[in-house]
Order: sequence, then structure tokens, then C-alpha cells
Amino acid sequence: MSPTIQSIILSSLATGTIITMTSHSWIMAWVGLEINTLAILPIISKKHHPRATEAMTKYFLTQAAASAMILFASTLNAWYSGQWSMMQLTTEPSSTMLTMALAMKMGLAPVHLWLPEVLQGSTIMTAMVLTTWQKLAPMTILIMIHQNLPTMILMTMGLISSLWGGWAGLNQTQLRKILAYSSTAHLGWMYIAISMKEKITMLTLLIYILLTTTIFMLMNTSHSKTMKDLSTTWTLSPTLTTMTLLTLLSLGGLPPLTGFLPKLLILQELIIYHLTPITIPLAFSTLLSLFFYLRLSYTTTITLHPNPTTMSNKWRQKKHNYSKLISTLMPITTMMIPTSPIML
Repeated sequence: MSPTIQSIILSSLATGTIITMTSHSWIMAWVGLEINTLAILPIISKKHHPRATEAMTKYFLTQAAASAMILFASTLNAWYSGQWSMMQLTTEPSSTMLTMALAMKMGLAPVHLWLPEVLQGSTIMTAMVLTTWQKLAPMTILIMIHQNLPTMILMTMGLISSLWGGWAGLNQTQLRKILAYSSTAHLGWMYIAISMKEKITMLTLLIYILLTTTIFMLMNTSHSKTMKDLSTTWTLSPTLTTMTLLTLLSLGGLPPLTGFLPKLLILQELIIYHLTPITIPLAFSTLLSLFFYLRLSYTTTITLHPNPTTMSNKWRQKKHNYSKLISTLMPITTMMIPTSPIML
């Protein structure tokens, strides 16, 4: 891909997200989402590989279906209310359809099955964009209209997503699929938090983006795509392996790392609202996610086995120059809990 075309695509990607984040009309929000979707398609398929083309097709079909649902729901709402303002979401069918459409856009259960397949067919850096930047526009819409959405559906979808994300990740060996199910689980926590306190949702989204960006950059630096690749990263760089271990544990929500903070705040809010039946299974879902992160950490640190040079020659490959960015992100992903009073 030529630098000119790449810069146009990336600027379109940013423009689509910004249009959606700054709009108060359903039409402009939909236009921003469409620009965003069309801009990411060439990035997914730039590898010129059948898997990449398949991933692009799956992504396009699911996003087009979700966008059509958003347009239909907003048109139905405009028919009853007489205006296209996002703040005037008054009809129950429209709010229910919008909840499902935004869930499909982001990859929440039970409309999440496209996400692992799309990430598996993409490159590591494209998968990072799909799991971080592409969540901003739908999440902004969700935050803007959350007071008019059905709380019961939000809570139910959030709980199913967190449980299913943890359960399905146990069976995976591909790192991109594991992080896809991790994305579903984290978005489930955000869906639950949005019905109680939007500040906690924004904090959860920020921490999730920071952690996911860090782990994808570490994977890209160590050329790790499977659990077996992760087990040989110690020969590449012990420092890189240690940083990967800490980031994985932070993603799992192990105290006192940064990833523990949003989970603690959400569970506290649920207890304040006397929602114990949701709090208990949600806490158990964290154990499921933490288990497969601990399994990855165990694979990274303990199961290093002797390999001949022909089997583990990663040290011969070209290194990426991400050291400054990773060095900046690592303290944030591991030691941000002491700054929590400033953020809340």
C-alpha cells in the first residue's frame, strides 16, 4: 500500500470516528460509522491473503447489518418523535434495536462470533486497531443515549458477554482469538457499568484500550501469534517476556495491577445498587478470564524448553522500534491504581 493511500485511509478512519463522537443527529452518527467501516476494510485486506479477504468480508457484512439496524431504529424513532436528535430516544422498540446494533458493532455476546474470526485473519497491528480504535465510536453513542436504553437488556447482555468471553477463551491457543474473547468480556463489564455510572464506563474503556494496545505491541515485537510462540520469547528478550507477563496479569484483573481497578469499581457499584444476583456471577466470570491469562503467563515463564537453532531463531529477525512507546505504556498498564482518586 502506497504511503499516500495509507494516509488517506488512516485520516478517513479518524474522521469517521470524530464525526460520530461529535454528532447529535442520528444521520451524522450513522454517516461517521459508515466512513469508519469503509476505511478499515482496505487495512484488513492489505495482506492479499485468502484469510484476510475472508476476514474483511465477515467484518463488512456484520458491520453493514448493524448499521442498517441503527438506521432503521433511528428512522422509527424519528417517525414517532418527529426529530432526529439522539437525545430524543423515546420508543422502546428503537432503544432495544439500538442496544443490539451497538452490541453487534463492538462484538458483545450473543452477536460476537464474527470478532474472533476477523481478528484471526488480520495482522497483529490491524487486530489492535479493531479491538481499540474501532470501539470508540459505538461506545460514544452508547454513553450518549444510555439513559434511554433498557437497563435489563444492558445488564443481561453484559453478564452473558463477561461469562462467555471467559469461558470461550479457555479453549483457545491462538493469541488473537484469546484477545478477541477478552474484548467481549471487557465490553460486557462496560455494558453493565453504563447502566449505573458513565464515568466508570469511560475509565474502564480507557484502561482496556491501554492494556490491549500494550499487549498487541508486545506480541508484534516478539512475533508471537500462538501460545507456543509465547513460550520461546524468553530467548528473544527476558525484559520483553516480563513485560508481557505483567500486562497479561493486568488484563486478567489481578490486584494490585491497573486492570483490577475498573472491576473493583464496577463490583462496588453493583453492591451499592443491591444487585447481588449479578455481582456474584460477574465475579466468577473474572476467575475464568484470569485462568486463561494465568495459563498464558505460565506458558511464557515456566515452560521454556530447549529447541535447536532452526526451531527458535527469532533473534535473527528484524526488531521493531517500539521500545519508547512500550516503555511509556508499561508503567500505566501496571501501576495506575494509586492515581485512581484523581481520575474518579
